[in-house]
Amino acid sequence: MNSQRKIKVLKLYEERCNGCFECMKACSMIHFKSKEGGEKSAIKIKKVKGRYIMNVCDQRGLCIDMCPVGALKRKKNGIVWLDKNICIGCQACVGFCPINAMRKSKERIEPFKCISCGACIRACPEKALEFVEKDSEDIKQIVYHKQGV
Repeated sequence: MNSQRKIKVLKLYEERCNGCFECMKACSMIHFKSKEGGEKSAIKIKKVKGRYIMNVCDQRGLCIDMCPVGALKRKKNGIVWLDKNICIGCQACVGFCPINAMRKSKERIEPFKCISCGACIRACPEKALEFVEKDSEDIKQIVYHKQGV
């Protein structure tokens, strides 16, 4: 039996992005009930050499094995999820994330990340963001053991 499933991963169409950052503001509303964007957003858009690039969790799950208390798990839909009720705020996942997509804020102890909620997609006036489906086996990576498959 094939255990592969599809995972929603955020994609940016650079040629459509105008740098309005509405996506980041929408994301900060989800995580902090604030339209500040910036450091309160799990999605980061920035201009580099005349083009906009995105930094966001790609749901690989390398962080899962780094959590000493098992607060990071892969949900049935494939999204890597942080359980705030288990998290002790050690920030090991933030320090380990190879693409710097696990975020931290001064406003709370636990880190945060993209949860593939789609708020950023809905907020983008240029339709520069969308979910693309990837096979779970193509993106999952394990560091030491399969703690959260």
